[in-house]
Amino acid sequence: MAIVNYSPPTKPYLDIVYQDDDIVLLNKPSEILSVPGKAREHFDSLQTRVQTVFPTATVVHRLDMATSGLMLMALNKPAHRHISKQFELRETSKTYQAIVYGLVEGETGDVNLPLICDWPNRPKQMVDHERGKKALTHWRVIERYSQSTRVELKPVTGRSHQLRVHMLSLNHPIIGDRLYAHKDALKMAPRLNLHAAALSFRHPLTEQALEFKTPIPF
Repeated sequence: MAIVNYSPPTKPYLDIVYQDDDIVLLNKPSEILSVPGKAREHFDSLQTRVQTVFPTATVVHRLDMATSGLMLMALNKPAHRHISKQFELRETSKTYQAIVYGLVEGETGDVNLPLICDWPNRPKQMVDHERGKKALTHWRVIERYSQSTRVELKPVTGRSHQLRVHMLSLNHPIIGDRLYAHKDALKMAPRLNLHAAALSFRHPLTEQALEFKTPIPF
């Protein structure tokens, strides 16, 4: 699915949540790429914007273009190595909020389904028990509405589109999801209702445990 009419939001141009000599933490809006795309018209991204202010900034993890929320970047090579290792060893903690289609049964649960790229339909991902990579998501109901449910999602792994495909596998696609939602779920929201609400990690220099939260925009 190609990006059509790419026009990322410009207000605010950058929403910096925290910054020091080693890291910069941003609140990424929906509909901007985390890193530049291959086409010239997809150059504008959170990374390129940050690099206009902090030229040494590098990306250590990404959010989907349609997903909003907390995204961490390193400002030097030692910080990049340190934080990358934390993500690799699953020592960070990421918490998302989403609104999904329908009324979810139960209060908490896990989705443990391996994922792989759906190559003919890329960038879509799909469940594949033979070739897929391990993917685990914990979920918890926050609030139920008449036709949808607000949930907290905690990914243990960090597969591409993991939360979107795992919710779809429960027959509760995230509303406003142009890739995975059916027609009724798609028209319930003007954007993907998925937000990276909280992030915990250790500071790469001081080793201090840090936790940041950001308001939910839907």
